[in-house]
Amino acid sequence: MITQTTAIARNTFVESLRQPVMLLMILGAGALQVFNTWNTGFTMGLDEVGEVEADNKLLLDIGLGTVFGLATVLAAFVATAALSREIENKTALTVVSKPVPRPVVVLGKYLGVTGAILIAVVAMLCFLLMAIRHGVMSTAADSLDQPVLVFGFTAVVLALLFAGWTNFFYGWSFPQVATVTLTPLLVVAYIAVLLVNKKWEVQDVFHDFKPQIIIASVALATGTLVLTSIAIAASARLGQVMTIFVCIGAFLASLVNNYFIGRHVFKNTPIGQVVSAEPGSPNGADFARPGETYLVQLRQPPDRPLQPGDSIWYGINSDGFDSAVPRFTQYQGDLSVAEQVVGPGVSPALVVRSAEGARVTLLHVGGEPLDIRRPPREKDYIFTTQTRVNWGAMVAWGALPNMQYFWLLDAVTQNHIVPLDYVGYAAVYALAQIIGYLALAVILFQKRDVG
Repeated sequence: MITQTTAIARNTFVESLRQPVMLLMILGAGALQVFNTWNTGFTMGLDEVGEVEADNKLLLDIGLGTVFGLATVLAAFVATAALSREIENKTALTVVSKPVPRPVVVLGKYLGVTGAILIAVVAMLCFLLMAIRHGVMSTAADSLDQPVLVFGFTAVVLALLFAGWTNFFYGWSFPQVATVTLTPLLVVAYIAVLLVNKKWEVQDVFHDFKPQIIIASVALATGTLVLTSIAIAASARLGQVMTIFVCIGAFLASLVNNYFIGRHVFKNTPIGQVVSAEPGSPNGADFARPGETYLVQLRQPPDRPLQPGDSIWYGINSDGFDSAVPRFTQYQGDLSVAEQVVGPGVSPALVVRSAEGARVTLLHVGGEPLDIRRPPREKDYIFTTQTRVNWGAMVAWGALPNMQYFWLLDAVTQNHIVPLDYVGYAAVYALAQIIGYLALAVILFQKRDVG
């Protein structure tokens, strides 16, 4: 099975690279990044300091969108050629009649297409990173970044000349050689750009290196793998035109999945938002033991008065998702009786001890500690009911891809550090989505007539 999968993946990978659309999309992405440095001169936040500032924020926004959009269309084209076109041309019949299990065919096709897509995406992202280094031409007085132009243009020319030479003398595929040569040359060109400044002076390689943009680029590349699995699933039953429409539709739906579906999954109504929070005693800062209190100042008094003993939950999301307080049984005791606050037989809970206007004192009660992940903090939302889950919306929300998890532009432009473990979580989510869509592709292809 491994040998068969590897052989199919290798053949699909080579055939994908030989498609002219692959090279055209990469070169098109490079040309669009050049245009982006000209037409994004709209000042945004000159007083902010970060990896991207002012006009370059819009440049990064449009540049990442360009790569994402082109990668989606490219995945549809390549996946169609890898599976749908082979079915239409009856060439798939020679594979499944060996016999080769159809799931192996689907997996091999996906791995081959993924390899080709990743090569294209890396090249596109190199164009983007060099455009970010160049910066926006906000005024006519701005000078060109000559190292970016020289190294980038040289990489493209060398790749095209080498592909033309090998095609003329050896008959090698021009798109394949150009694509395979261009990507490493662009990586080398970007490293060379990092080594020199705009005045051709040698500098520290990390001076213009943007780690958060690199993380955002890796997350975007991960998202394209999910879209590629959707393209493979669609091409198992549809032709090229319909596969392209499905991929574009899935791409657009994935961008609005949170708004139209995700916001209906978790239901809760906050009574206020925390402005400040402090422990009732220096020893209770972690809020982990029964008997400890926390003083919370809300932005405004709650809509309804809070009573001592009312249950409390809090979390960073206004819909109650990912609450820092776990579910617990409604508190039925009397706070004026010490044995009903801390002691054997008291169910763990988080309750209101006292409330005066917008100032609320929270009390941790129970015979054993309640598994509170963290104490309340600024910007947390306060709830008096447990969060409800709409399971129908949950299934739909999970079935459709959510590209917001891979779109880290807002975090980068707003100077929020993206931890590396987030990329790991996003990769696990992407893997789950890929497995699901490849399983769908196997189901659709299993009974497909290829004869």
